[in-house]
Amino acid sequence: MNTKTLIDTAIINSTTSGSKGLADRLFTHWFSRLVYAQIWEDPKSDLDALQLKPGANILTISSGGCNALAYLSANPAAVHAVDLNAAHLAMLEMKKKAIKHLPDYDSVLTYLGNAAHSDNLKRYQRHIRPHLSEEASTFWESRSLLGQPRYRYFSKNAYQYGLLGDFIGFAHMFVRMMGGNMKKLLEARTPEEQSRLFDRYLAPVFDTAIFRFIARQPVALYSLGIPPSQFAALKHDAKQGLHLLFKERMRHLACDFPIEENCFAQQAFGRRHDTSKQAALPMYLQKQYFTSLRLNIDRVHAHHITLTEFLRKQANASMDAYLFLDAQDWMDQQQLTELWEEVTRTAAAGAKVVFRTGGEESPLEGKLPAHLISAWQTDVAHNRALYATDRSAIYGGMHLYKKV
Repeated sequence: MNTKTLIDTAIINSTTSGSKGLADRLFTHWFSRLVYAQIWEDPKSDLDALQLKPGANILTISSGGCNALAYLSANPAAVHAVDLNAAHLAMLEMKKKAIKHLPDYDSVLTYLGNAAHSDNLKRYQRHIRPHLSEEASTFWESRSLLGQPRYRYFSKNAYQYGLLGDFIGFAHMFVRMMGGNMKKLLEARTPEEQSRLFDRYLAPVFDTAIFRFIARQPVALYSLGIPPSQFAALKHDAKQGLHLLFKERMRHLACDFPIEENCFAQQAFGRRHDTSKQAALPMYLQKQYFTSLRLNIDRVHAHHITLTEFLRKQANASMDAYLFLDAQDWMDQQQLTELWEEVTRTAAAGAKVVFRTGGEESPLEGKLPAHLISAWQTDVAHNRALYATDRSAIYGGMHLYKKV
């Protein structure tokens, strides 16, 4: 199937009717292109939750590819990266080939970390292009709407591209129009300064009438990858208004972690990776993990397929870890049940599942049949503690389930 068909299959379900039906179809059209140049779930939180043993078989959603690569640091047998969107798999392959074929760590950091150096065009042509699959090569060699080959993104700050990159750029412009300045938050050197700068340069924007209006429009959040069904979960949690929910999540991102150690804050407020500080980089780009990633790089396998269809092809009790990002927020009861029938069948003893939700609550308890949910256990208090460690701070919940 092509990307559009796969996304249609995932989004258009039994809940697609009336005004939501129109919104679902608009979202599938919007989402059928590069959305995430980098992923927005924290792999450190994932690995802390999973406590993987060497030799694990992992299933994850690719998105921007950062986390699938970061999991290689745990020395797994395989990381299967599934995605409905072929553009995300092309991004994963670009990162994978850069790690494998560029001469050394410094050249990888310049190509994937800085991602804005003119010499990256030569690095692509000499070291990466000869090794790309036909599908990935077609994506990167084809021209964007601006008329240039997409591989040029990596000479012009690749992380400012894609729908999310465009959204963050618009957010910076909007905040400046409202009298704020998102970049000012990167000047903080202490937690107290982070809070002060947030209150001065960003918090007031969330209370403006125009932002309150925008926050109520589902289409305004499509570039964040938030479909109509997930928007409904956000509204459910936003008792005092969506503008306040977004304000508190942005405060969590800006104030609750050292900003110089948060790659997600660096992208949100600086629109780039800070390559001068190792702790500010995504896990897969930190030098301490480079050797293990390069050694294990061929253990990452990309699949343009749904999660359920991938699992239907796997043997009983063959998987050790599953990372579903927020994909289950998109699913109706039938889709969730079909997925978890395969998860339960393929799960090895002690297997674990990690996922995020737009709202605070897990969708499983109210939707899965008793015979499936009884095969798994979760700890709500522990889940809240895990959520507090996720530096991306854009979700309402992080959930860990373990096979009984």
